[in-house]
Amino acid sequence: MNTLVAANRRDFFGAAASLAVLSLPMSSAFAAGPQKRGGTLRVSINQAVNKLNPLVARVTPEYLVAELLYSGLTRIGPTMAPEADLAQSWTSSPDLTQWTFKLRPGLAFHDGSACTSADVVASFQAILDAKTASPGRQNIGPIASVSAPDKGTVVFVLSSPYADLPVALAFPSAKIVPASVLQKGLGRLNREAIGTGPFKLVTFEPERIVVVARNEAYYDKARPYLDRIEVRVYPDATAEGSALIAGDTDLMALVQPAEFARLKAASGVNALKLPSGVFCNINLGCNQKPFNDVRVRQALALTVDRPAMVDFVGEGYGTVANDNPVSASYPFYRELPQRKRDIAQAKKLLAEAGHDKGLTVTLIASDNPSIRTQMAVALREMAKPAGFNINVQTMPHATYLEQVWKKGNFYVGFYNMQPTVDSIFSLLYTSNASWNETHWNNAIFDKLVADARATADTKKRTELYAEAQRLMTEEVPSIIPVYFDLLRAKRSYVEGYQVNPRGLVYRLDYVSLGDGAPKRA
Repeated sequence: MNTLVAANRRDFFGAAASLAVLSLPMSSAFAAGPQKRGGTLRVSINQAVNKLNPLVARVTPEYLVAELLYSGLTRIGPTMAPEADLAQSWTSSPDLTQWTFKLRPGLAFHDGSACTSADVVASFQAILDAKTASPGRQNIGPIASVSAPDKGTVVFVLSSPYADLPVALAFPSAKIVPASVLQKGLGRLNREAIGTGPFKLVTFEPERIVVVARNEAYYDKARPYLDRIEVRVYPDATAEGSALIAGDTDLMALVQPAEFARLKAASGVNALKLPSGVFCNINLGCNQKPFNDVRVRQALALTVDRPAMVDFVGEGYGTVANDNPVSASYPFYRELPQRKRDIAQAKKLLAEAGHDKGLTVTLIASDNPSIRTQMAVALREMAKPAGFNINVQTMPHATYLEQVWKKGNFYVGFYNMQPTVDSIFSLLYTSNASWNETHWNNAIFDKLVADARATADTKKRTELYAEAQRLMTEEVPSIIPVYFDLLRAKRSYVEGYQVNPRGLVYRLDYVSLGDGAPKRA
């Protein structure tokens, strides 16, 4: 058996070379906080928390709240490596097709009931059930079965070798809920939170506020340090920034580029920036006209002025991308010739595709975050000289999720960095991806990704992932012009907060309040 204990992961990384460990510069955002207890932290978010059920969480604020209330077997640390959560250690068979996880002793749900391996099995069975519609279904690995030989042990049998399982099981919606609740249906989790997380639910008002309080029965008696956290909804970015400057809130979960400079200049505010692989993707429906013709997709990609996109959409906080969801922050990133703006070639391709008189299409952008609309407008102007007449339609995010997301054939998406190359491909671009927005459905690409996830050989995985990235860049199922820096902001008295490259990992149980923090009831 290959053994991986939470306190000693280095040997495993060296052997499997499959976990995404980023080499990013350390900054004040990664400074360790003091072990100080007490106080209330007010966190602002930019959209409603519509779902409490962690298994079906799908937007960043829902992931944030799920992380407060629930735990997984593993969690993602600041270096993107898996850390122990409910599982205190794990081992694998030599061929990476069977994994055994040992749970911490004495785990308890918020209602006082014991959390055992039976709850873990039931939770993963629910995640893997298509009827649950969990985003985690296609992102927790090739799991064939999960069983519980005893109350403290969980065994995963995989349908193919998979070296990334410990990190995959930290997917934000792969949380553990009581088997007794699942047996009666998921409905109860829409209005209640029965987890093992560091905080317990106090108040849930989806459009306004979510309040949680310290879970005194949490497995780590030292954490969380805070008494309470209030997650407050601010749909308007300017109002959200003003609230932080005024001291009405303490931490902004996401800062828009247009607000960053103002926050950076504000007294008592720390503006935090970290390079990452966050991107907006302009999704092109490869199964519908006109984007089922690769020449149309390639033509549109050639109209994009990528450095200008970084400046206009990212306010300079980002790097040029090459229509590849894998940024240089990932260990299997493949550097390819950078696509540059070429209007003459774009016109030629469009004419060859039968659109010599131009092409009129409607591009849909959610209003949240606002950079989606900015990217849509920028593309509209950049593509005009090549003959593209793009009508930009902006709509409320809730409407976008219900009417456009995974249904439309030309719209702007927004995604955080994933922990591994496999997870970003399997989330968005393979034919069986849970969020297969482009319907590219390329069998060659699918096989490259499947073969890469089934080997622990670093050289072989590098070759497979390189070819997958080349194929994607060539066929352009989506246009990805920019990788955005992660932008966050906090009051200076907020200590121990770490900006995580994953983007939607917050670890607020490590946060404490230092001198100068306001006294709140």
